[in-house]
Amino acid sequence: MSALLRHWWVNHKQTYPREIAGEYLWWPKKSQKGVNRDAGSNMTRVMPGDVVFSFADDAVRAVGVALGRAREAPPPAERGVASEHGSMDPGWQVPVRFIELEQPLRPRDHRAQLGPVLPAKNSPVGASGDGSQGAYLAAVPDAMAAKLRELLGGQAENIVEKITQALGGRLADDAEEEAIQQRTDIGPTMKVNLLSSRRGQGVYRESVELIEKSCRVTGLLDRRHLRASHIKPWCKSNDAEKLDGSNGLLLSPHLDHLFARGYLSFSDPGDLLVSRYLNPAVLTSWGIALPHNVGAFRTEQCRYLEYHRREVFERHGGGRRQGADVDTVGARVGGEPVITQSE
Repeated sequence: MSALLRHWWVNHKQTYPREIAGEYLWWPKKSQKGVNRDAGSNMTRVMPGDVVFSFADDAVRAVGVALGRAREAPPPAERGVASEHGSMDPGWQVPVRFIELEQPLRPRDHRAQLGPVLPAKNSPVGASGDGSQGAYLAAVPDAMAAKLRELLGGQAENIVEKITQALGGRLADDAEEEAIQQRTDIGPTMKVNLLSSRRGQGVYRESVELIEKSCRVTGLLDRRHLRASHIKPWCKSNDAEKLDGSNGLLLSPHLDHLFARGYLSFSDPGDLLVSRYLNPAVLTSWGIALPHNVGAFRTEQCRYLEYHRREVFERHGGGRRQGADVDTVGARVGGEPVITQSE
């Protein structure tokens, strides 16, 4: 995730069932009497990938992950909010995917542990453990977030992992894109180049095509149907790596899908590596026979491939499957992946 990752606390109160099921937060733009004015500005500060603790009925009952930035939106129909003139005043809406906790956390039962880490101003929960009446969405300092995670006993980490894996890496890319949009150390042309490289376009695509001439696996030459895929994921790459043609392969769309999610990788000499978690029917249906060698890679590409094998292969995008055994491609007793060597 981006270095701008934040934690937030939402006091849902009566909106809890609607916003949890609807996967959103919503707050009116017009300030309300007696309500912390920071709520509206906090809504606009939420970034994709930020973690949200949901508090309702005296307990933290759900953990969510922000899926995007705040957008202006009318009140959700189920809220029934109207202005004094009968028109619906707009507000800020943030998409958040929530999962309810199996074991909710009651702050009042942990006052001694939470007290020292509560923020001095605009705390979302009081020293008594009760939710603040004037706060809807509040920032959670790092120390408080760490203590909440500890008290939740791994539940928060499990929920965040489940949500992010279900999105197949898109969330991390969205967070990185938002971070680039907000940067002031680079000019507009560099921003365009970095953002277009996420989609395998622009100067990055041109650089990849100077090195790669066809799909590495299928041999397809028609580049109109090939994607320029980052070897080291775009969101994990620095500016230079995002634009480096050596950090790319031309792949057919179905193989780009498998490569990006860690179901396939390559050895430096070009042997196709197949994850033990890939259903063997996939390769059979797509006509990919094993063993398979795609040709040796350049030294500059091997650095990125080493990263892919270590950090992405069999680890990324929710590819891991519980109980994988010898009936899965690339697996054998002991759980080691098979390296398919060409003869």
